[in-house]
Amino acid sequence: MSKKIINQNKEGLFNYEVIETYQAGIVLTGPEVKSVKGGQISLKGSYVIIDGQSELWLVNCHIARYKPAQNVQANYQPERQKKLLLRKKEINSLIGKSKQKGLTIIPTAVYTIKGLIKVDIALAKGKTKIDKRESIKKREADREIRRSLKR
Repeated sequence: MSKKIINQNKEGLFNYEVIETYQAGIVLTGPEVKSVKGGQISLKGSYVIIDGQSELWLVNCHIARYKPAQNVQANYQPERQKKLLLRKKEINSLIGKSKQKGLTIIPTAVYTIKGLIKVDIALAKGKTKIDKRESIKKREADREIRRSLKR
């Protein structure tokens, strides 16, 4: 099963500590699929909400307009809410866990498997400033180690 990563939410992974991840399908229109497969998607600032009918929606995810289909997409909205597809059991688990204080659901990556576009979503807890500083220190130390090993 080859997994081709299209985009990752680096800002989300830096600001949140991932507790549990899920793989979800995403409902897109035809031109949106072409645009996503071309890498024209941004997860920066996006998050997942659960509505009253126990459906998951991806909010603030920007998918750029597909250039060859401009005349077909007259009233295209690049940041419209996109429905996420998960099993009922997983949705119920997410609903229960997300009600705990301080937990949120964020998308971490968009990728393709066997031609299908999938989104990794994570149940996450916000990091404090101290945790963020530690992450930066660890990243810098790893970078220094790689540099010294290169020489």
